[in-house]
Amino acid sequence: MTTFAVRRDGASPVTQVLVLTQRSLRALVGDPRMVVFSILQPLVMLVLFSQIFANMANSPGFPAGVSYIDFLMPAILVNTAMQAALQQGVGLVTDMKNGVLARFRSLPVRPGAVLVARSLSDLVRTAAQLALMVVLALAVFGFRPAGGVVGVLAAFGLALAVGWGLGWVFLAVAAWLRNAELMQTVGFLAMFPLMFASSAYVPINTLPGWLQAVANVNPLTHAVDAARTLALGQPVTGAVAALTGAAALALGGWLLAVRGFRRPL
Repeated sequence: MTTFAVRRDGASPVTQVLVLTQRSLRALVGDPRMVVFSILQPLVMLVLFSQIFANMANSPGFPAGVSYIDFLMPAILVNTAMQAALQQGVGLVTDMKNGVLARFRSLPVRPGAVLVARSLSDLVRTAAQLALMVVLALAVFGFRPAGGVVGVLAAFGLALAVGWGLGWVFLAVAAWLRNAELMQTVGFLAMFPLMFASSAYVPINTLPGWLQAVANVNPLTHAVDAARTLALGQPVTGAVAALTGAAALALGGWLLAVRGFRRPL
């Protein structure tokens, strides 16, 4: 078994983070299929929901003057960021199983630097995924929210922040579980109920009464609603709360991840 020793020599923490981030980004650039394949599930959901619920825009309770694709797309961005967050944890477990982290432990590398580098490189990957989804929505699905370019960029940034915060949670889970299959099972069991018991795909007031109660306390509802109001150019009410929540998740996840990461492999 190997553990991270406390090291004071070697490169500075910032240099270590930069070098390790560049390593991960080189792998991403060398195989861009990782980005393309990672958006297949959100893309399938975008295609299916945009067709199945297309007429919902004409139903009572739906926001007036808003097309269903404009209503749906911010939720797809948040969902894409959530899927990317789960893959952060899976990627960390894969590095553990492949012996990459064991090699790092023989070097004067701080465990926090490894985790921050993983988070930053995956942040870039998530941004690429979200950008690709936005381009497809604009070019193919007629995504034209009232908030315009500024609103889309704001929703993009909020989804990215939510995914980054949640990514730290999954890094922490990965550091403690160290099992990719179990990671994916836990992730899907947690995320799918959250997405469907929320305002992601239909307005809350169209849900059954008991499900409305669940959706109203679902934190994902607030993240999706915040992204949606930004994209639609409406008065922003929940963006600050969503960003604060993402920061809290990142801090808590980082603390737990570093603690779990120090355990023997």
